[in-house]
Amino acid sequence: MLDRPAISAGVFDPSSASLLDPPLTDVQISMRDGLHRFAAEVMRPAGRALDRMSADEVIAKGSPFYAVHEQYRAFGLNQSAMAELPAQEAALLQALAYEEMGWGDSGLAISIGVNAMPASVARVLGVPEFAERFPETKFGCWAITEPDHGSDMLDSTRQAFANNGQYGRPSCLARRVGGDIVLSGQKSAWVSNGAIAEQAVLFSLYDDGKTGIRGCVLYVPLGVKGVSRGRPLEKLGQRALPQGEIFFDEVKLPADCLAAGPDEYHDALYDTLCLANSSMGSLFVGVARAAFEHALAYAHERKQGGVAIFQHQNVKARLFSMYRKVEAARALARRVAVANATAATPALQGAIASKITATQTAFEVASEAIQIFGGAGMSREYPVEKLLRDARASMIEDGCNELLAIKGGSQLINAARAN
Repeated sequence: MLDRPAISAGVFDPSSASLLDPPLTDVQISMRDGLHRFAAEVMRPAGRALDRMSADEVIAKGSPFYAVHEQYRAFGLNQSAMAELPAQEAALLQALAYEEMGWGDSGLAISIGVNAMPASVARVLGVPEFAERFPETKFGCWAITEPDHGSDMLDSTRQAFANNGQYGRPSCLARRVGGDIVLSGQKSAWVSNGAIAEQAVLFSLYDDGKTGIRGCVLYVPLGVKGVSRGRPLEKLGQRALPQGEIFFDEVKLPADCLAAGPDEYHDALYDTLCLANSSMGSLFVGVARAAFEHALAYAHERKQGGVAIFQHQNVKARLFSMYRKVEAARALARRVAVANATAATPALQGAIASKITATQTAFEVASEAIQIFGGAGMSREYPVEKLLRDARASMIEDGCNELLAIKGGSQLINAARAN
């Protein structure tokens, strides 16, 4: 019989590493623990404060929003550092980081992740020169969603188009004019970091004057003439994340801002969606974990029927259901992150499965947490009502889960057997 330490009944510390995690390296443990402290001591207090501010106050000078970004940069967990690590190690490290930051505050975590999108996309597309021209030291955004074409912009292959559907006029269009590219139109109010970004990796329709209107990827400095913003968006959840419209009025860009032309666009969108959905999976595992931990702690403190409520069978069953969902979502998120980072071609269906599973889990676990808190869970005095609001937004952003499921299902079809 193997020697092993005795396990006391009921001993479980959810704030420590998962009991189901494989061994981590010293570097991974150090980074995870450092980010956990950052999430607990910096992100959570800032997130609570920002949640109660107006959208204008969130982006105003002196807002705690900027201090969070400044302190995060001190970790050095940027795309340049990630590129120096073996792919598998970098992917797991990033998954650990996103989970801890999501545990801290999902809105701030998304803002930090989106800030790196210009550099991240450059790395994915194999054009590292754009990461140097558009560094992470400036606020970045991923400008893809449009007022009239939210989900459509994620579906360049039209897997979710209805029969006889018409795309209609694009909200944003880049045109080739001589040796320049001229950008006109707008991106919608849901652009994360759109209200404060200094640079954008922009996915747009493109008219090269030769082959019709197709997609392209542009890198756009947002301080140039012709760029303007709408007011930051007031919204239900993730209020620490500044989102807003970006308008382009005949913005003239040099041709070397084009990172992917029409012939490369589908692959660029596929790879970027793999990256974004995988990151969202890890991030919202953190949100689900936070909700579970709050519920578990409260179940030990709150007494009803003469005992702490965790002693009631129904509460035990609820807590276990929450626990298993969190662990299942984490296992999938980390497996997808590593598999896609090391595969010759990433699996979009895997990234989508991770995003849908984690965001749905976060919402369900946060809802169960409110039920365990009872009436107290409805009060802003406790954190679980904010977690529910934050999680609700996640099932729409980066592609609403219904559209993503259609695209994921389309990836499973064997074309040779479909007819």
